[in-house]
Amino acid sequence: MSTYSADYSLRRHNTLALPARAEFYGEIENLDQLEAARRFAQERRLPLTVLGEGSNVVLGDRVAGLVVRLVNDDLAVEPLDGQRVRLTVGAGHNWHRLVEQSLQLGWFGLENLALIPGTAGAAPIQNIGAYGVELERFLHGVHAVEVATGERVRFTAAECQLGYRDSVFKGRCRDRFIIHAVELELSAVAAPVVDYPALREDLDRHLSREPEPRDVFEAVCRIRRDKLPDPAGTPNAGSFFKNPIVSADAARRLLRRYPDLATFPAGEDRVKLAAAWLIDRAGWKGVVRGEVGIHDRQALVLFNRGQARAGELLALARDIAASVREHFGVALEMEPRCYGCRF
Repeated sequence: MSTYSADYSLRRHNTLALPARAEFYGEIENLDQLEAARRFAQERRLPLTVLGEGSNVVLGDRVAGLVVRLVNDDLAVEPLDGQRVRLTVGAGHNWHRLVEQSLQLGWFGLENLALIPGTAGAAPIQNIGAYGVELERFLHGVHAVEVATGERVRFTAAECQLGYRDSVFKGRCRDRFIIHAVELELSAVAAPVVDYPALREDLDRHLSREPEPRDVFEAVCRIRRDKLPDPAGTPNAGSFFKNPIVSADAARRLLRRYPDLATFPAGEDRVKLAAAWLIDRAGWKGVVRGEVGIHDRQALVLFNRGQARAGELLALARDIAASVREHFGVALEMEPRCYGCRF
């Protein structure tokens, strides 16, 4: 790629369908094109922004610089022994399609992560997780390019510093590297993780035998489709806020006031609170304000009614966070990243 589109609409490249425009835009299929894009931005002193499928971002009216989408979706399979395999996946590979492919190939572990929107390259940045499983269990390494120098770097799983919805790529290495491939290690031995309450309930309702990985995959798809709106019909970015983590003492104080508060262990002397419960109890679930609203079945989902801009959406998000803090003394942190705007 040697040319880029100027003043390019990003509406169809973000799941909130916000009417953002990129100063320049291009799509990247391989490392040579990635290097050309890096040089284009560097020579013109432009910021370089990478979009996956736009499922975890809020885009302002104008995103300055060069915006690129990695569309490399290659998949390489390397057997390690009779029971394990290493997959090297292009950053542009659709995540849900990867989960389906791994099951078809007889490699297990990712089934709880079905229907999570986005690409494989975005998965380690967020340390995606759902229904009792996080990517951290399977990540072996990440291949990246340093934006400043073009140097190709491999991060080990430990060097990625994965945490709850967190990684080194959201901290010390934020905006310093572009991920172009991800290594995952999966097993041929089925070991379904089914202890998450909603998942267990669904499986018990639909099965009269012990679940297999395909059963878990189908159950997760059922739950997500019932619980979360499809961005194609209701533009949204999925969960807009992280589940806050507080001290065990703070959680006990809240539970004395609100015995039905949903909580989960989060390490020594730490407790994770259900952000959806907090938002719902603060009175926001189902609220519609102008062109934006909070979904009536899932309080974590903020949506665009069709003509919203980033400013209107973020104003609603700020009011929700202020209300939760006022009611419960708990701070909510926004999950999507902002480009061309601020929370």
